[in-house]
Amino acid sequence: MSDSSSGPDPVDLAGRLVALDTCGGGERAAADLLANLLDDGGFAVDVREEQPGRANLVARRGSSAPPTTLTGHLDTVPADPAGWSFDPHAGDVVDGRLRGRGTTDMKAGVAAITAAALRSAPATPLQLVFTFGEETGCDGARTLTGLEPSPLLVVAEPTSNRVLHGHKGVLWLRLVQDGVSAHGSRPDLGRNALVALGRVAAALHDHTWPTSSTHGPATCNPGVFRAGTQPNLVPDHAELELDLRLVPGVDAAAAREQVETIARAAAPGPQPRVEVLVDLPSVATDPADPRATAAARALGHTGPGAGAAYASYFTDASVLAGLLGDPAVLVYGPGDPELAHVTDETCSASNIVECTEALTHL
Repeated sequence: MSDSSSGPDPVDLAGRLVALDTCGGGERAAADLLANLLDDGGFAVDVREEQPGRANLVARRGSSAPPTTLTGHLDTVPADPAGWSFDPHAGDVVDGRLRGRGTTDMKAGVAAITAAALRSAPATPLQLVFTFGEETGCDGARTLTGLEPSPLLVVAEPTSNRVLHGHKGVLWLRLVQDGVSAHGSRPDLGRNALVALGRVAAALHDHTWPTSSTHGPATCNPGVFRAGTQPNLVPDHAELELDLRLVPGVDAAAAREQVETIARAAAPGPQPRVEVLVDLPSVATDPADPRATAAARALGHTGPGAGAAYASYFTDASVLAGLLGDPAVLVYGPGDPELAHVTDETCSASNIVECTEALTHL
């Protein structure tokens, strides 16, 4: 039987992780913190520093059957302290909420996995996978090799402790528009790359994308725009980066074709070049899959409203599922997903405790 009194306090551990700055780097420090705990708990631990300061951690314990794999990422998105009302790396609990960047996305989930694993019976077959660089396209997961095949993959991304059966895919594109430079007083002599690509950005933003009956609507967010050097010069170069979230029925090829069609209609003339930055498939587990059904029941996912649901974000499952031999995938973790990436990010401390107890039961 598991012992709920053993192992670290998950809220305290989450706070210690939040105190470490792992925005786009530095994940090795977080991996080492977890590695020490897991090593003391009898896990075989492998920390792989694939880039300076950036590491994945794989920990295994129990060998009587194929392991359940639990995963989370160690990196966070940036946090500008100037916009926060408290230290982004505070890691403290105020009014029942853990404060700081990564509390919701997703150091609370990493802490819950670790605490639950250390509370489990030593013979329980487990494989823990903690990655770097998930926020920039599953960079760390792409470097992993040698994982043991698993029947079940649990991703502890924020779901407010609600079981989800997968998530949307993602396609990040860069559109590069060339123009003709001219003096700002004679724009008629140039071809303004900023204006042309700006029209494309607006058209993509306003376009109504298809909707999946399971995963909801496909979406397109024009997220980055670069153009121009000074106001008296017609810009001859512009770049637009897009974040498309894909659903069943809208794969990467179809989405790229739609982007190109919209671009031609919005700005006739020389068309932008299209470069693929990230391409990750959607994930969908059939809720009737016996592995998913049993795991969801163990996590308390029963009763009214317990049907399949899917996350709007992507996770490392897009990469790990293929490495693990097509497991059932569940997304389940503490934190309100609407608080991911926001200024003054927080997570309910009780949510972390509840998630840890549910994962221990699983």
